[in-house]
This record gives sequence, C-alpha cells and structure tokens, in this order.
Amino acid sequence: MTTTAKVDELAAPLDLLLTSATKPFASRMMPNATWARFAGNLAQHPGAVADRVGALTRELGNIAVGKSHRAPGRADKRFSDPAWQENPLLHRIMQAYLAGSETAEELLADAQLDWRDKEKMQFVIDNFVEGLAPSNNPLISPLGWKALIDTGGLSAVRGARAFARDMLSKPRVPAMIEPDAYAVGEDLAVTKGAVVLQTSVFELIQYAPQTPKVRAIPLLMVPPVINKYYVMDIAPGRSMIEYFVQQGQQVFTISWRNPQARHRDWGFDTYGAAIVEAMDAAEKITGTDSTHLLATCSGGILAAMTAAHLAEIGEGDRVAGLNLAVTVLDETRAGFAAAAMSDRAAQAAIRVSSRKGFLDGRDMAEMFAWLRPTDLVWRYVVNNYVQGRKPAAFDVLFWNADTTRMAAALHRDLVLMGLRNALVTPGGVSMLGSPVDLGKITADAYIVGGIADHISPWQATYRSARLLGSKDNRYVLSTNGHIAALVNPPGNPKASFRTGSVDAEDAQQWLDSAEKHADSWWPDYTAWLAERSGAEVDAPKALGGEDLPPLGPAPGSYVMEK
Repeated sequence: MTTTAKVDELAAPLDLLLTSATKPFASRMMPNATWARFAGNLAQHPGAVADRVGALTRELGNIAVGKSHRAPGRADKRFSDPAWQENPLLHRIMQAYLAGSETAEELLADAQLDWRDKEKMQFVIDNFVEGLAPSNNPLISPLGWKALIDTGGLSAVRGARAFARDMLSKPRVPAMIEPDAYAVGEDLAVTKGAVVLQTSVFELIQYAPQTPKVRAIPLLMVPPVINKYYVMDIAPGRSMIEYFVQQGQQVFTISWRNPQARHRDWGFDTYGAAIVEAMDAAEKITGTDSTHLLATCSGGILAAMTAAHLAEIGEGDRVAGLNLAVTVLDETRAGFAAAAMSDRAAQAAIRVSSRKGFLDGRDMAEMFAWLRPTDLVWRYVVNNYVQGRKPAAFDVLFWNADTTRMAAALHRDLVLMGLRNALVTPGGVSMLGSPVDLGKITADAYIVGGIADHISPWQATYRSARLLGSKDNRYVLSTNGHIAALVNPPGNPKASFRTGSVDAEDAQQWLDSAEKHADSWWPDYTAWLAERSGAEVDAPKALGGEDLPPLGPAPGSYVMEK
C-alpha cells in the first residue's frame, strides 16, 4: 500500500471528529459490537490467525537467542537512544514489542472489516500498541533513568507535578506547550492592521498595506470555526497574511467570536450571513464590487456554501476567486452499514452539544491528540512525565492548544451535512434560504490539499474540487499535513507542491500527471491571485472607510476570549 493510500484510508474526516469528540476517550477504548465483529471475522479465518501466531512465536524465539534482525523504522524516534541497541535486555524488549505491533496490524488486515469498523478498531489498536511501547515505561526508559540521575531525582517530582496538572483539567492529555509560551498580539498575530467591523459573531480585520501600490480587488480570509484565525498570521516570516500583504494584496480576515451557551442557535445561516457581511464591508472599504475568498477547513465549507448561495441569487460575480485550503466538501463513505452506525453516533453527539449549547474545543483537542498517539500523546508523556521536562515552545502547537467552542446549531448542521454527504447532491442542504448547488459556482477556483493531511485527506479535497462549476479550477497538492501544508513559507528546501487542472476523475491519475514544483505554493497562489485582482492602485493611507472606522488595532478582542 502506498503512503498516500494509507493516509487516505486512516484519515479522520471532520464529521467523524465532530461526533467522536463528544465521547470520553475511555468509552472509545472499551469492548463493544465492533470488537465482537473483529473477533468473529478472525474466527472465520483460523488458518490465517494460526499463521500469524506461529510467525510471532518463531520471531520471539529468534529474539530471545539474539538471532533476530528486527529494527525500528528509520522514522521511528522512540528508540533512538543508543541503549535500545547496546543493552542486550532493552534491545530484546524493543524487538519483541515491534514484532507484537506488526502482528496486531496484520490481524486487523486479516479481519477484513468494513470501513467504519476498521476505523474504530484501528483507533483502539493504535492506542493500545503505542501505549504499550517500552519507550513510555518509566521503569525501563533510558531517557527517564538518565534524567533521574542528572537531576538528582527532581525529574520524577517535576513529572508527577506535570501529570497531576494535566489530568485535573481538559483536555486530559500531556501538555504540548506551556500556557505562557507565547502571547497573542505580542509574539503571534502581529501583522499590523485594525478591526474595522465588529458584530456579535465576528470581527473584521483589515491589514495595513506594506507596498506603495496594491491590487484593487481585496482578499477576504475565512478561517475555520475550530481554533482561532491567527494560524494564518502565526509569526513574522511564517505568516500567510504578512506574505500576501507584502505581495501587494489588500487583505482582510474574519476573526470568529468564541461562542458561549447563549449562542447555541448560531448555525449555517448565521455564519453564511457573517461572510456576506464581511464581503460587504471589504468591498465598501476598497470601492470594489467583488472579493476573493480564501477559506480553510470548516471555514472552507461555509465559504463554498456562501458562494453557492450568491450564485443562486444572481450575485455569483461578487466572488472574484474561490480558494479552498484543506477543505473537504465530498465526504464519500463506503457502505450502508457504515452510514447506519454513524447516524447513531451523530445523533448522540448532537444531543450532547445541544444540552451544553456548544461543542467544547478541549474535547476536540483531546480527540485530535489520540488520533495521532505517537506524535501528540506518548512523545509528550516521555518528555513531560518520564523526563520531567517542559515541552519545547512551538507557535503552531500554542495555537492548537488555544481552543474555541462550536455553537450547538453549527455542530448539528455540520454533523448532519457530513453524515448525508449533502454537498454532493444539488439542493441537499441550504444556505440563507438558497439550495446549495456547488456546480453553479463559476468563480475561478484554487484548491489546496496536503499530501499527509489526516483531517482532510487530499484525495477527498481533490474530489471536492471537482464539485465546483468553475471554468478555471486549479488543484494544488502541498507537502506536509493539515496545518503544515498551510504554514508553508517560501524558502524551505524540503517543501514542494504539485499543480494541475481537475480533469482526471481519479485522484491518483491526477497525481501521476501533475506538474511538480519546488518550494512553497504561496508564490504560485499570489501570482494566480494577482491575475484576477484588477489593476494596481495607490495603497490607502488609512484603514477603514466611511461608516467603518478603525475600532482598535489587530488582532482585536475576540481572539483573546477564552
């Protein structure tokens, strides 16, 4: 199986996250009907099970007598300490663990489960296998013993203190970043600008020009409704907003309010109306009749639906260009049984958020972490608890920990839409009273996917691009995953991207024929944008406009709300 195929198969789409995030981690790990089907399927293949057990027994024998050549993968950093290779006992423990892990994966494949059951069992097996890694065990971890000796025992005290702190509040996973590692507005989100509109739902930020001439047609950035907008303005030199402004683009961004229980009724129409209101303001300030939309993840879903609404009411030309990044519109699933099971999960999740008035972002953060247990949980167990060290400061992880809530109505709307894959069928869902038909969107489109994205698998974003009615539809596949595909400034020698139209029906066919480029996709996008942003005009000397005066400096007040 290719790497990209495996990522697609194990990816967790947004609607699945929104349903699973309402369930406690322990309940997702407990035996249930899926376990029974797993065991029943294996029982139907006794020969295959016997072969796996026999192979594991023989391998364990070879490990015991020192004849095994089993070694961790090159990318596996858990066993990088020399003691795992040089200490005979630790070396054998590591090899036995690796052999057992491989057998567990093989048995899951042998069970031949349907998509939904396989996903659930993969989650369980991944977390059991990763949790049992000897590198996590403080009694045998070389890193733990070295830290204990080096600190005179203080590492154990610090580790216990960090464990208690993390387990006493949500999300109950090891902290990936210290809460005071950065300050928004001082270290992060520092591109100069001003809030030019504040409503009960969002603040609109206009950024100060950094060039004497700017493009006439503005760019409005629509961030996700999960986490805060400043991943697009993460830090100087790595900020999308800063880069676009430096290329002469007039940039506006929406900063969503962090909803509370009293905002439980904010649904699709609330957010669609907010996007239209932000477009109105950007066009009024810049004196134009159209706006580019750059939207990411769940913000991309809302922006595409809003663009379809504008097309339906005869105002489609207001969208000068539609850029959707790591956005899944086509959430195709396999089989009726999977849909039936997810319907029960969806209804249960909707009831939970309805009672609270919102989906807690900390629950979402916990679910994200357990989807990648090696990188986002156990790595920090070893660092924070076993070694008693503070996690290294990293701005994207700080943003990731700065969670927001999701209003109950929006949670319901997104879950039900994903469950029914409603955007694939014209009129399957509505926005602001209009039936959503993505095929009626005629604005040129620039669609970005991440080849290692485990939230919005790139194959799904490619299928989504084909739903749009755009005459000029450019698909771009970036290196890295969900966030790294976006926070991807020029100058990275390891970065690359592929480009092409969306003529191929199959994503793999597109990949085989796509043109490959070095470095970041940002310059490619700004060149595409410049061609569609009108003439160059003198940069405005002041921010805001008539009836839209600056209300305060960026990043505004909503981004500070907890």
